[in-house]
Amino acid sequence: MRWSLCVIGLAAALTLAAWSSPGLAGEGGFTPLRVIVFGAHPDDCELKAGGTAARWAKLGHKVKFVSVTNGDIGHHESTGDSLAKRRTAEVRRCAQILGITTEVLDNHDGELMPTLENRRTITRLIRNWQADLVLSPRTNDYHPDHRYTGILVQDAAFMVIVPAFCPEVPALRKNPVFMYLEDGFKKPNPFHADVVVPIDEVFEKKIACMDALASQFYEWNPWLFGYSEEVPKEPAARLPWIQKRFGDRFSATAVRFRKELVERLGEEKGRAVKYAEAFEVCEYGSQPSPEELMRLFPFFK
Repeated sequence: MRWSLCVIGLAAALTLAAWSSPGLAGEGGFTPLRVIVFGAHPDDCELKAGGTAARWAKLGHKVKFVSVTNGDIGHHESTGDSLAKRRTAEVRRCAQILGITTEVLDNHDGELMPTLENRRTITRLIRNWQADLVLSPRTNDYHPDHRYTGILVQDAAFMVIVPAFCPEVPALRKNPVFMYLEDGFKKPNPFHADVVVPIDEVFEKKIACMDALASQFYEWNPWLFGYSEEVPKEPAARLPWIQKRFGDRFSATAVRFRKELVERLGEEKGRAVKYAEAFEVCEYGSQPSPEELMRLFPFFK
């Protein structure tokens, strides 16, 4: 059953506020949420969840981004180890900006496969992080690395609670909530937004990440998609340029899910949101109630 934050009432919020549970201040004190986000390449997590990560971090919660490949073919002039090192340095800078942790796995870009060993790696990462919430791409995506990242996370969704699988890392006693990052693919089924998070208050941090990912957004993507001539040559002109380009992209999520924002925040505040990120509950892992979703996304008063 799907739940949307837009239908959670004040009574549920008041009940939830009384609980002493992770991410809330109660009789047991504040215990931060632990969120882990998987992306195929060193830029995917930042693109799809950078704003929400910054909001979690701002409240004292713990967030980790994992790039499942090292991005070593994602450029038209540089490849291999030197490119992988550059892209790792870029996402580490993003982690500093967002106030989170990051890790890049040593899998070749474009060659990721849903192997048993990769499943073990993902399982260990989720367990070691003691995750309450796991985010990943959906499995219907144009890029094989994106698809297989989604498959690997789905394949770990049950194994994280099985003690005999990867016994060297203690199994989780409670299965995390697994959710998908937003995409625009329609077949075999379109993305459904269960949670829409306004990111206006941290938009500058998200844009700073796009600026830090220079190999991708000032070089590779412009070359790949034919707009290299639009990229400003002067460094001082680049940040305003990338803010405009990505501002349009991130505002599209707020427009796409305006109805959900209005239902959750009210007419005035919902229509005032300029930028947003959206997430869908996966059928694997723990199935959250509306109250649980509010606990995991504690941005709505």
